[in-house]
Amino acid sequence: MENMIKATDLRKMFRLSRKQMKLNRTNVSLKVAVDKISFECFGGEIYGLLGPNGAGKTTVMRILSTLIKCDSGDAVICGKSVNENPEEIRKTIAFLTSELKLDEFFTPNYLYDFYSDLHYIPIEIRNKQKAMLFSKFGIDKFAEVKIGELSTGMKQKVSLAISLVHDPKVIIYDEPTNGLDVLTAKIVTDFLIELKKQGKCIIVSTHIFSLIEKLCDRIGIIIDGKMVRSGTLKEICGKQTLEDAFFDIYKEVAGEAV
Repeated sequence: MENMIKATDLRKMFRLSRKQMKLNRTNVSLKVAVDKISFECFGGEIYGLLGPNGAGKTTVMRILSTLIKCDSGDAVICGKSVNENPEEIRKTIAFLTSELKLDEFFTPNYLYDFYSDLHYIPIEIRNKQKAMLFSKFGIDKFAEVKIGELSTGMKQKVSLAISLVHDPKVIIYDEPTNGLDVLTAKIVTDFLIELKKQGKCIIVSTHIFSLIEKLCDRIGIIIDGKMVRSGTLKEICGKQTLEDAFFDIYKEVAGEAV
């Protein structure tokens, strides 16, 4: 398999506001969100980042997608460094997070064409790809409805379709099923498996054990900004369920009973 993501010693710190310091019960104004995290992801593979809220998963995903810069370390995606070639990396990745919202004034049809133009996709290829994706996700019936009038699930499906306008080699999805009903979540997960079969390199972050068990070939467990375990489900869980294995690891690393 082709190595398409190689993250090495990623580190990122954030300055806390007074309110954040109070909530974290600390007098220290700097928080290490990601602490020397390293991992690899290959073509035809789904790699999962698993951890509780605030563990550092989203920060890792934002570094990989070039939305923020790491303080030290690097990640190489399709042979390009996130530090040195962010513009080139954006041409090869799809990034999706619930925190990035589509403009609610526009329609799915308009936005798909707009983002296709940003990637210089020829009209005939754009139209063929759009027809396929809109049909697969049931967007075609809502193509001329404003985003603001769509359901949460339909907005997510539109975002998913738009993220794929340029047929990216690498898929980076942060909490891809967050807030979705079970039917929409299944459509999203089934499509990720389909993309994997096409040889795409896919990385997802989540705190949902069942999603990891269904999708991922390998996983990395992040706790308090550190990668504490990485490997296949069998390597990490043995004969345990993922949920039981995770809480045993959490207790060992954090020293807290759950």
